Formats: sequence, C-alpha cells, structure tokens
Amino acid sequence: MQLKPPADELAEIRAEIARLRAREGALREILLRDAAMPKIGRVHKVELVTNRQRIFDPRLLPEAIRLDPAYTREKVTRVLRATRKGPATPEAGTNQPAPTPQSVAPAGRFAGQQPH
Repeated sequence: MQLKPPADELAEIRAEIARLRAREGALREILLRDAAMPKIGRVHKVELVTNRQRIFDPRLLPEAIRLDPAYTREKVTRVLRATRKGPATPEAGTNQPAPTPQSVAPAGRFAGQQPH
C-alpha cells in the first residue's frame, strides 16, 4: 500500500478521466455514424433517444436588458488546477537547496490522506 501525495493522485485521476472521455467519444461516434453497428452487447444495450426542449437564450433579449446591471449577478467559483511541477533542482541563480523529506513535517506531508 503506497500513499501518493493528493496533488499527484488528483492529476492521475484527471488524466484517466480524460482518457475515458476520449474513448467514450470515439465509441459514441462509431455508434451514431454506423447504423449497422450492433447496439446490443452481452450485458448492455445502446439506444438512441431524441429529446426536445425549449431553452431560454438570453442572447435573444434586447441589448438594453442584457447589459442592464439590475439583471446580472456575480458568480464565484473555485477551481483546483493540477499542473506538472518543474525540475526537482532549484533554478539557476538561487542558492537554496531543495527541501528534503526529513525537513517536511510528517503531519503536513499527506494531511487528511487515507490509505488506499
């Protein structure tokens, strides 16, 4: 059982989700494009269901209403972005050594992390 830092695990999960979404898109395209493609498997079946609904499109409103601040509200969102770290060595020109695992407090290393 190996603990991963939450940032690494989050990035790996997002990469796997992206891979699965790409595969889903490819299969969806095949099933929609090829009418002869079997839509029944051993356990599941695929059905094409068409729904119609009326939606409100604010772009169709007169500009005076669309731009009136009385009809707007502020929405705040918080996003966690996972990015790959740069090289493990400090950048040229800095004389600060990279922190060692021993210099990081054990409780803060994987705070809140549960073993898998």
